[in-house]
Amino acid sequence: MRIRKLPVAAVQMKFRPTIDENIARIIAMVRAAARAGADAILFPECAVTGYRHDFQGLSPEPVAQACAAVGRAARDTRCHVLVGAPTFRAGRWFNSLLVFDRRGREAYRYSKIHLTEGDARFFTPGNELPFFRLEGVPATAIICHERRYPELVRLPVMLGAQILFHPNAGLDRLAVSKAKRHGRDGIAARAFENQIFYVFANSVGPQRHGLWSAGDTKIVAPDSRVLALANNRDEAILHAELDLATAGRRYAREALEHPAFLRAAWRRMLALCRKQLRKTRSLASCTRRWPAGQAASRSATMSAASMAAAPKPLNECGRGHRMRSLSSSSITGLASAAARSRSKSGAGRSG
Repeated sequence: MRIRKLPVAAVQMKFRPTIDENIARIIAMVRAAARAGADAILFPECAVTGYRHDFQGLSPEPVAQACAAVGRAARDTRCHVLVGAPTFRAGRWFNSLLVFDRRGREAYRYSKIHLTEGDARFFTPGNELPFFRLEGVPATAIICHERRYPELVRLPVMLGAQILFHPNAGLDRLAVSKAKRHGRDGIAARAFENQIFYVFANSVGPQRHGLWSAGDTKIVAPDSRVLALANNRDEAILHAELDLATAGRRYAREALEHPAFLRAAWRRMLALCRKQLRKTRSLASCTRRWPAGQAASRSATMSAASMAAAPKPLNECGRGHRMRSLSSSSITGLASAAARSRSKSGAGRSG
C-alpha cells in the first residue's frame, strides 16, 4: 500500500576541497536529517566531489568508494538518500543522481541529459528520462541546468510522478547569483504547472574563481506554497512532510485530453513511452557492484522495486503498464509527433 505522507529533507551544502571531506559532511548531514525524521534526503549536484572538482584527473575508484560510503549511511539511518555524483560507465563519465534505498542499495541512477558547456568538456549526456519510486511513491528528477527543459518533468508526471527532485550546483557571477536569491533560484513553477511537489537542493556561497552559488534551497507544494526556504549564506537542512494526496498531477493529466486537436499526438507520445519501456525492460536485471564487495548497484535503469505500476494517465496507460525510463531519442520523437499536430511557435525560455 502506498504511503500518504513522505517526510523529506533538502540539504544546502558548501562543497569541500576533497572527496573525503565532502563524504564526511554528507554522512554527518544524513544522520542529522534522519534524527529530525526525514525519510528521503536530497543533496546537491556532484555533492560527492564538489562541482568545481578537477574532473579531468578523476579516478573511478575513489568515487565508487565514496558512493558506497553514502550507501552505508543510508542503510545505517534507514533513509532514502539522493546524492549527486560523477559516475563511470563503459569508459565514460556521467553527471548523475544516485538514489540509495533504506538498505543502502543503489536503487536508481539518473544521468543528466542536457549538459552545460562546462559539463560537456568531461561528461557524456545521459539517454533516459528519470522515473523511480520512494516507498512506492512515483518520483522524477532533473539536474541543475535541466530546469530549462519542461518536457523532462511533464512526461514523467503524465506517467505518475508526484515529486520532482532537483539537485543543483550554482555557478554564477556574483551579480547573477544575487538576482537568484530570496526564493528565485531553481524552477518552482514546475510544482504548480504539474500539481506536484518540488524539492530543490543547492550548493551555497563562493565557488572559486569569482563564481558563487545562491543557495535558496527550497521545498515547494503543488499549489506553489513554499514549505521551507534556505538563505544565501549558510549550510542548512530543510524539512517538510509531503501530503501526497495534494499532488494529483491534475494539469499534466488534463493536458492529455485538451486541446482536443492534440489528443492523437499525446497518444502517439505515450505509445513511444511504452515502446521505450519494452526496449529497456531487459536492462533491469543488469547489476554491478561497488569495489571490495560493497553494496549492490543497479544499472542506469529502474530497480526492480521501482517497477510497480505508475498511476494511470487519463485514457491511456492500461492496467499493469509499468513506467521505467525514456531515452532522449524518444523525447525527440515525442516532440516531432506534437509538432505535426500543432502550429510552430518561436517561444523559448531563458535563465
